[in-house]
Amino acid sequence: MKYLILVVSVSLLLMRQTSAQDEKVNIEVGIIEHLGDTIPMELEFLNEQNDTVTLGQLIDKPTVFSFVYFDCPGLCSPLLDGVADVVSKTDLQLGEDYDVITISFNTKDTPAKAKEKKKNFVQKIGEEHRDAWKYLTGEQENIKTITDAVGFKYKPQGVDFAHPSAIIIVSPEGKITRYLYGIDFLPFDLKMAVNEAQKGIERPTINKVLQYCFSYDPKSQGYTLQITRVMGIFIIFLAVLTFGILLIRRKKSDKKS
Repeated sequence: MKYLILVVSVSLLLMRQTSAQDEKVNIEVGIIEHLGDTIPMELEFLNEQNDTVTLGQLIDKPTVFSFVYFDCPGLCSPLLDGVADVVSKTDLQLGEDYDVITISFNTKDTPAKAKEKKKNFVQKIGEEHRDAWKYLTGEQENIKTITDAVGFKYKPQGVDFAHPSAIIIVSPEGKITRYLYGIDFLPFDLKMAVNEAQKGIERPTINKVLQYCFSYDPKSQGYTLQITRVMGIFIIFLAVLTFGILLIRRKKSDKKS
């Protein structure tokens, strides 16, 4: 049993080291996690009512961030639908236990467009809770500052953008505590993330493995399997497993002799 534990531990360590080396590369599109960092709370944006607000004014409880642009033909609408879906299914109360903030990273998006977009995704949420989901637009400097702060990397492509898909949870003090990847989210994962954020506990997610094995393809605006990465992990695991089996056989052979 101890050899099996050794095999798994070494494999995970090697995988983690390889993933860490990849993260040091200055990627153009994707997520670079900044767990434990605090977002700049003084940044100003416009809400759906065209009022100027700071993040500090909006964040007083665990908050779920999503970054989109409103004319996105790909991931943004499924992402927002996924947020609306998980909000409607969790037993936590939006506006009481946590808030949601969606920020457009397209400077051409306006408060009027934000208000229109919001209507499409709050239908699953009770009217009394809809105000707790804020849609913000802003200037390039502030957008870049907040996206850099959370490690959200996007790239203009003509009139569109290549970008990743994830939600980011911060504590009431603005500390980044969790990243959840994809467009569909489990109520349990959101509840755990909110509870951790309330306590200021940052925690990596198992879905980080998916980001390692899948990368964003700007052309298809989707995620593609990284064969070389997966094969590399598989080969490393097989090598360590083989080494473990040989050790076990040698131990048994020594005992017999």
